[in-house]
Amino acid sequence: MDEICIVLDNLIQILVPIAIGCVLPIMIVRIYNRRKASEDQSRTQIIMALIEKNPNLDIEETLKKFAPEQKPKLLKEKLLTKLLWGIIASSLGVGLIILDICICYAGGANGDLFWQLGLISGTLTAGGIAFLIYYFVGKKMLAKEIEAELNQLTTKA
Repeated sequence: MDEICIVLDNLIQILVPIAIGCVLPIMIVRIYNRRKASEDQSRTQIIMALIEKNPNLDIEETLKKFAPEQKPKLLKEKLLTKLLWGIIASSLGVGLIILDICICYAGGANGDLFWQLGLISGTLTAGGIAFLIYYFVGKKMLAKEIEAELNQLTTKA
């Protein structure tokens, strides 16, 4: 009986990371794509019903009205998104580093957990710092383009 428990425990230790690392992202993408396809299909059905009921309808104008509105992102918005993700990732990374130190100081973790948590927190911190560097360098390099975009928006309004 103990052998079966050991085998099941080893199997769970193998399958859980595979499920979280592979199956979960695939399922998220699949659900997202199905939702988008459903939205497109319902939009198409509405347009087809409008065309059937009113054959004199201007199709091009109707398609423009029902098309999902996508305004282009400004450079400033893109940079602010990088700043946001940089702050989030580095904060999480530093928080996990502090948690790792506290767990090890209290003596409640084995060596494997210490290194795994350290690797995750280091990766998050490094990614966050990379986003922050991207923000500050991009802000300096694209200052003229951002100013031109803002001037263009103010002249349109």
